[in-house]
Amino acid sequence: MTLNPLTRLSATEIARKIRDREIRSIEAVEAHIAEVEKVNPVIHAMVAPRYELAREEARAADARVASGERDLPPLHGVPCTIKENFAFAGMPNTSGIVSRKGIIPTEDATAVARFRAAGAIPMGVTNTSEVCMWMESDNRVYGLTRNPYDSSRTVGGSSGGEGAIIGAGASPFGLGSDVGGSIRMPAFFNGIFGHKATGGMVPNTGQYPQPENETARYCTTGPLCRKATDLHLLLSILKGPDGKDPGAFDMPLGDPASVDVSKLHVVNVVDDGRIFVSRDLRDAQVRVVDYLKSRGARVRDVTFPLLKQSLQIWGASLSAAGGAPFSELMGNGTKVNAWKEAAKYLVGQSDHTSMALGLALIEVFTNRQGDLTEFVEAGLQLRKEMEEALGDDGILLYPSHPLPAPKHHVPKLMPFMFAYTGILNILQIPVTQVPLGLNKKGVPLGIQVGARRFNDHVTIATALELERGFGGWVPPARFQ
Repeated sequence: MTLNPLTRLSATEIARKIRDREIRSIEAVEAHIAEVEKVNPVIHAMVAPRYELAREEARAADARVASGERDLPPLHGVPCTIKENFAFAGMPNTSGIVSRKGIIPTEDATAVARFRAAGAIPMGVTNTSEVCMWMESDNRVYGLTRNPYDSSRTVGGSSGGEGAIIGAGASPFGLGSDVGGSIRMPAFFNGIFGHKATGGMVPNTGQYPQPENETARYCTTGPLCRKATDLHLLLSILKGPDGKDPGAFDMPLGDPASVDVSKLHVVNVVDDGRIFVSRDLRDAQVRVVDYLKSRGARVRDVTFPLLKQSLQIWGASLSAAGGAPFSELMGNGTKVNAWKEAAKYLVGQSDHTSMALGLALIEVFTNRQGDLTEFVEAGLQLRKEMEEALGDDGILLYPSHPLPAPKHHVPKLMPFMFAYTGILNILQIPVTQVPLGLNKKGVPLGIQVGARRFNDHVTIATALELERGFGGWVPPARFQ
């Protein structure tokens, strides 16, 4: 199949070409639909398409351009994809839960509405983990999503369908959510960019599960994309309170162009002091350090002892925030008996995945542990220490995960490795996931770039610089 160059462009460039009449929206949409149809039988990332509606919206977008209209929205006519856990009128919204099959929203979630108002044209919705709470996008509704670089490897979760479809080149950008790394792990494992915003910058309204209380600051809605150029635009469209999510508030979003990389202060953290990081990821981080030094940035290696408690801090902070029990979310409002379902699973009769059941059983034991205040306070102390180290001109370099994309089901043997991403949700700092090419096995490498709260533009500026230095997204060779 001949490669269509439109499936390698940024959303920003596609929108410009449409406005300037170099291409039509229907061409961009058809090119990406064709790419989805080519890759999806292999990776199983898009679980419900809306091709005909997308084509209708593309023709309407072209008619506006043809009429001479100049005041067009920033994503006018650009195709995209949406994580299935977001309410999207007319589309399924199961979040991988069997008891939610048949639920079809009549209104869009805030983030979906904002993308569509900005001119984006969703081609369909993508797979998640069950209840959006595991790093393998697998459930009893849709099945397992596979990595575009190697089908034997995970795509991450819970925005794994988004990561896979974008990483495969079939969508320029998409919408995800992240409470423990659910944007950044899929972005990392699938070789693309993803951004976890400062806690509270983007409303979480209209997704299932709906974050409650302080979790509304730990969980962030945000973009995944194949080009760093799109990150700031997409975040600027999504940001700002909607009057519905009490966890969202108005905050400034700076301009990445205002950031001078040569004046950055880099806080380099090589691991959490507890879980090993693979050699190829360590070497990639060294290359990033050397590159930023060559650009004039100041780098110092820093150790934060409290990072050893990342897992406990993450779990205790979510528990302290309250909200519906996980076992109740699994049942769409009706509490699931974890022990009973585990027994049914053993004889192949359960509607739930093994990891969802495992999390439900962990919840049973966690609820018996008593006071977790010590770990909540440790999280607050860690945020203070990290933000003091970063200051106004600092960025954090931190491993995205201890390993490049593991083989399917391997994470079950090492279930706590998500702590590398999860701890940064509790700190509520902005983090951009940046791809760094492929390792010798052809699997994506990457790194997390963080900054103090409200400095999202600084992490995005760094992503732009690292894209220039390391090449950014590498299309999977198997689909060329």
